[in-house]
Amino acid sequence: MKKGAIGIGLTILLVGSLFLASCSSSTTANTSTTTTTNNTAITSTSTTSTTSTTSTVPVTTSVTTTSTGNWWDSLGTPQYGGTLIIQTATDITQFDPFRGDLNNQIFSAYLDQLTMPNWTIDPSVQNYQLDFFENDQAAGDLAQDWEFTTPGTLVYTLRQGVYWQNIAPSFGRELTAADVVYHFDRMLGLGDGFTTPGTYWAGIVSWKSLTSVTATGNFTFTMQWNIPNMEFIYELMEAPDPDQMIEDPDAVAAYGNLDNWHNAIGTGPFIMTDFVDNSAATLTKNPNYWGYDERFPLNKLPYVNELVQLIIPNVPTAEAALRAGKITAMDSVSQTDAAAIQKTNPSILQIPVPIGNCVSIDPRNDKAPYNNLQVREAMQMAINLPQIAQTYYNGKSESWPQGLTSSFMAGWGFPYSQWPADLQAQYAYNPTQAKSLLASAGYPNGFNTDIVVNAAADINLVEIVQSYFSAINVNMSITVMQSAIFNAYVLTNHQNDAFAMRQPGANSLGLTFNPLRQLQKFDTGNVSNDAGVNDPTFNAFYTQALAATNTSQVQSIVTAANLYEAQQHFVISLLQPYLYGLCQPWLVGFDDQWGAISGSTGVQVLSVFSARFWINQNLEPGS
Repeated sequence: MKKGAIGIGLTILLVGSLFLASCSSSTTANTSTTTTTNNTAITSTSTTSTTSTTSTVPVTTSVTTTSTGNWWDSLGTPQYGGTLIIQTATDITQFDPFRGDLNNQIFSAYLDQLTMPNWTIDPSVQNYQLDFFENDQAAGDLAQDWEFTTPGTLVYTLRQGVYWQNIAPSFGRELTAADVVYHFDRMLGLGDGFTTPGTYWAGIVSWKSLTSVTATGNFTFTMQWNIPNMEFIYELMEAPDPDQMIEDPDAVAAYGNLDNWHNAIGTGPFIMTDFVDNSAATLTKNPNYWGYDERFPLNKLPYVNELVQLIIPNVPTAEAALRAGKITAMDSVSQTDAAAIQKTNPSILQIPVPIGNCVSIDPRNDKAPYNNLQVREAMQMAINLPQIAQTYYNGKSESWPQGLTSSFMAGWGFPYSQWPADLQAQYAYNPTQAKSLLASAGYPNGFNTDIVVNAAADINLVEIVQSYFSAINVNMSITVMQSAIFNAYVLTNHQNDAFAMRQPGANSLGLTFNPLRQLQKFDTGNVSNDAGVNDPTFNAFYTQALAATNTSQVQSIVTAANLYEAQQHFVISLLQPYLYGLCQPWLVGFDDQWGAISGSTGVQVLSVFSARFWINQNLEPGS
């Protein structure tokens, strides 16, 4: 959920918002009253380009079940108790944000972050299913508010009354600005005895723009950047990554690092209580947690008593556990598997979500014949995208190609529906014109080629593309490689000489993350530029965006980059189909929000969402 626009009211109207607002039942609302003795005001913050606005909701001493006139009334009255069980396919190896997110991690369950998605927004406006949302849809988590006092100076005020978990070595002391400063100093080598960045952070060029972080009071700190672009800074600072997840400096001082799960200490809603390698992680409710539900501001979080992440590498095994009610929710379920589960377990709720990017075939732009624009255009015209949408995806996909930016990111990019007619024609199925283009490029009889495919990619789809290419006399052989071998062969050593296809979520078009980072996708030398694009015109877009002084300028540059990429056919667009989030009918609040229960490097927004989901125990078997 790295973010984009600053000071604008654009909303992301995603296709998933047409479906369930949450996995919940509104027919069994509990009429009991929940009480609390806390009388502290709850604050929520939204940011603009230069100021932050804080609204205060007074807390009374009881929760009533009468209608509030808010959209979430239909979800019923939250209940405390129960266990939330999720699944990961790989072993958890990361407990310290200092190591970054290259390994499967779970620190987002017990560490809090500075900002979070606004939990009060109606899912029909923003359901947070993509790795992007607008800056005015951010809210404070550890941070109470924040503002730019000058273009390169970002000032934060922390929420007071936030306490470290009541275990050694901090024993429940209050979080201060010095703790946050320590995190960035440790991460980037900016002070507190740290003189060089951590290995992971040294490789992220964007963070080199942060020159200092200084505590100006117990609960205020200032960040100084050497770049004035607020869009750039917000995309870093509002990311649900290790970037803004604050670890306990007392624990680091005591143990040297947090690599041992016993030393995993934070301010978050859950406490690590058990971990069995390659089996499961168990976390229990933090009784000292400071947070309250923004929808029900009397209700102290978290709702569930226990959070369990099972490590189940085998997908059929995980799905069997879901069918049996042993897993509460899982996501990234294929269309085929979702349909099968719907037949056997119709009570399990299903939420379609577009995958994180468009599936693409990436030609080597720096090698013949794909250094010829006509050849790349011909390969695109050889593929019948509407037919694939209807016959292969059973209508569970849009039928149009994607540019650099996903059309699901409303207000950004340059979606296919807005392309000029002559450009749309270049992406229409036309094998006759494709052959003509090949002849004009010097290949009247076609040619032989190959493709290297990540084993995690859709091999059946590659074979369909192979048959389309064959119809224009391009004979493509297929080599499948396991992910580690593929990454070394294609991304590190650039040994492939024709086509490549990455695994889902790592492709080159239809991107759903922060727009500035998208402009680096085809930068010369970029690690993700496996297409070997070396185009000075495209390289200039990122430089121009960094020099922009407002979000509208950034949007215009991203639009121009999308148009240029589509015209140059850097890669071949297939489609952006849906995967499914599935959950038991007793889980309330789950809308398959991005990073809520899974992720390629571990769950990234676990403390935010899992603390606010609740179990309807009137529906849960055995409750």
